[in-house]
Amino acid sequence: MANEKTITLEINGRSETATVPPHRTLLQALRDIGHVEVKSGCEKGDCGACAVLVDGEAVDSCLTLAWTVEGRAITTITGLGGPDEPHPLQTAFADTGAAQCGYCTPGMILAAKSLLERNPDPTEEDIRIALSGNLCRCTGYTKVFEAVEQAAAELRGAGEKS
Repeated sequence: MANEKTITLEINGRSETATVPPHRTLLQALRDIGHVEVKSGCEKGDCGACAVLVDGEAVDSCLTLAWTVEGRAITTITGLGGPDEPHPLQTAFADTGAAQCGYCTPGMILAAKSLLERNPDPTEEDIRIALSGNLCRCTGYTKVFEAVEQAAAELRGAGEKS
C-alpha cells in the first residue's frame, strides 16, 4: 500500500517491526503483530481496555498512531509479569477479586502501574483519578481500588520500584 512505512517498536523489551500506513493506530499495529493481550474495546478512547505503557505512561493505544511511538518503550500486560512471576499489581487484582471477567483488567493494571511509578503512596482519590479513564462493568471498582492500595503497600514494604 502507498505511504506504508516499516517501523521498529520496542515492545516488552524486544524490538519488533511493523509495516503501517500513517493512520494505523498502535492498537491495530500491536494486534497485527500478535499482541492480542492488548484489548480492543470502544476504539475511541472512552474505556481504557487498550491501555499500554509508553515510556511508563498509560496511553490509550486506540488513539495513538503507531509511528509516533517508534523507538519508545512500550509495555503491555504481558511485559509486566506472567503466571510464573506476576507483578504485585497482578497478584493483588487476583487476591482481591478485582479481576472478574478480565476484559478491563490489563488496562486497569497498567494505569495503576503508571500511577505507582509517579506516586508510590496514593490516596484513594489519587487512585480514582488515575483509573478514571478505565471502565469496568463487573467490579463496581471497590475491589480494584483495594487491589491498587494492596499492591502499593506491598511495593513500598519491599522497597521495590513499582
